[in-house]
Amino acid sequence: MSLPEPEWVAVALLGKTRGNRGEVTALALSSKPERYRALDEVHLFGPAGIVAPYRVESTWFHDGTLIFKFRGIDTISDAERLCGAEVRVPLAERAPLEPGEFFTSDLIGCDVVDRRTGESLGRVSGWDDAGGAGLLAVGDNLLIPFARSICVEIDPAARRIAVELPEGLKELNRS
Repeated sequence: MSLPEPEWVAVALLGKTRGNRGEVTALALSSKPERYRALDEVHLFGPAGIVAPYRVESTWFHDGTLIFKFRGIDTISDAERLCGAEVRVPLAERAPLEPGEFFTSDLIGCDVVDRRTGESLGRVSGWDDAGGAGLLAVGDNLLIPFARSICVEIDPAARRIAVELPEGLKELNRS
């Protein structure tokens, strides 16, 4: 499958080998563990682009760590070649969201507007998963808690997030 880079979404990052049967640990990039049980075919992206499509034989969590077993990867040597690759699926195969949930990748690039004044505060440039609700990184120096009480209108399709910032938040970020 040859899709342009933006048409893929990373669901995990492969870590080190585990055991002697070709298993690989992974950093799960989804907060929904059931998402991994439904994976069948994935594509592994390394520094040189697509490594290849791989069939997922099984996935499970061991002590909170996601483990992948790919069909045809049966030894430690086989598994070592996969370490560090991103596990991606086509964008169209992302897990469905519940109402009011958003993919962080869909928030990147959204214009953040102060709902009270109409002032643009900048574009979402990143996501900081610092626990709790997480933080939107806006421009170079503004962090906004991704909480319903602050991010009052979220419309990724329109590339816009309206916020009502608590008093002093902008100044706090600049100090």
